[in-house]
Amino acid sequence: MKKIIPILILVSIATYSFAKSKKIIDAKTDAIFTQYCSSCHGEKIEAFVDRKWKYGTTKVDIVKTITNGAVDAGMPSWKNTLSSKQIDNLANQIVKSLANVDQYKFSSKPKTNIFKSGSMNLKLDTVATGFDSPWGITQLPDGQLLVTDRAGKLYKIDQNKQKTEIKNTPKALSKGQGGLLDVEIHPQYASNGWVYLSYSKYKEDAGATWTTTALVRGKIVGDEFIESKEIFEANPYTKTTHHYGSRIVFDDKGYLYLSVGERGKHFEYAQGTENDLGKIHRIFDDGRIPEDNPFFGKAPNSQTLYTYGNRNPQGLTQHPITKEIWEHEHGPRGGDEINIVKKGVNYGWPTISYGINYDGKPITNLSKKEGMEQPIHYYLPSIAPSGMAFVTGDKYPSWKGNLIIGSLRFNYLERVVLKENKVLENYKELLNIGRMRSVKMGQDGFIYIGVENPGMVFRLIPLSK
Repeated sequence: MKKIIPILILVSIATYSFAKSKKIIDAKTDAIFTQYCSSCHGEKIEAFVDRKWKYGTTKVDIVKTITNGAVDAGMPSWKNTLSSKQIDNLANQIVKSLANVDQYKFSSKPKTNIFKSGSMNLKLDTVATGFDSPWGITQLPDGQLLVTDRAGKLYKIDQNKQKTEIKNTPKALSKGQGGLLDVEIHPQYASNGWVYLSYSKYKEDAGATWTTTALVRGKIVGDEFIESKEIFEANPYTKTTHHYGSRIVFDDKGYLYLSVGERGKHFEYAQGTENDLGKIHRIFDDGRIPEDNPFFGKAPNSQTLYTYGNRNPQGLTQHPITKEIWEHEHGPRGGDEINIVKKGVNYGWPTISYGINYDGKPITNLSKKEGMEQPIHYYLPSIAPSGMAFVTGDKYPSWKGNLIIGSLRFNYLERVVLKENKVLENYKELLNIGRMRSVKMGQDGFIYIGVENPGMVFRLIPLSK
């Protein structure tokens, strides 16, 4: 394949990373917002401000709107309820929270494929191009990559960057957020050759198209996917074409974990344990169900269910030291979460959330509730996370042990510094390189990422100074 120089390296950006701003919420003002504003605007000011503003975003504009109201939008005047000082404090807080949103407005594009991160220089090396959306990436023991394209194709990329389509993969519905999604190989791939694919399965019934998340395994011989067998199918099917989840990860005990989104049905499935949607599932490598799953043998519960109350998990990985499974999931407007996967735990969606609905109205006024797990970290505003890996090995010394996550919304790599499962700092890396769909640590110790618009796969190479 002819080497193609990506368009993104021809345009300019500042190649630096910086820590996420600290939250700046005044307790008294926050209490006023909760008492008077949250029923219409949601619990968190930081989520509420991430919107299109009809009446202006300067402090003067905001004070005027709160004071006089906005009749056409159904907002009452607050001048007879709140003091001028309280209104002023609310306006100040909103302006500060708007600055938190503005930190993601990167002004320009990269003009070079060399990026700086602290003491490291990093080269973005183009591995393959010509994708719609490189949704999943995994590396074979011989160094070749397997890459899924959401458009419905699986590719093998050799060490000379030649891209070969693998035929006979399952037929996916490439519509909305659906298509051929994640790919992973068996931990003993060298001896058994098993490859796992998640995808949006569909069927036609009564004149309608119904879809779900499914998982197959098979083997690649030459350029064909053979011995394909379905080992998981989420039920029920829905008519929606989004929130499939679909990330795959193996732990070191022989279990396979698969995420399934709630299919955009906010209030119907995630809190129920009798269905497969809005869940993390755990099975054996051949689809058998572990008898120690939390609802095994408890009809009519979902037997493969391992956690529930999850919205749309598009990141799933194992911690290299603790061996715990970590996941991240999309919130609505605000409230993207990082969680540690725990057996039988309810992660709360949609009963609790730090986000609000896309129309600006609250989904829930609760962010905490007894019996529901809190995230170890949440994002306001939403970064739209996709792909997730822990940095291991010695190629990226200042990143070692960090969690890296792709941002679809803001087109960068989120780097999370952790200590004892707590987030210390967040850094933005590789600014504006594209909608980052997939993030993977290769067996060769390099980080691989996939971006959309245009669809490309890159390897991140550390350079000596």
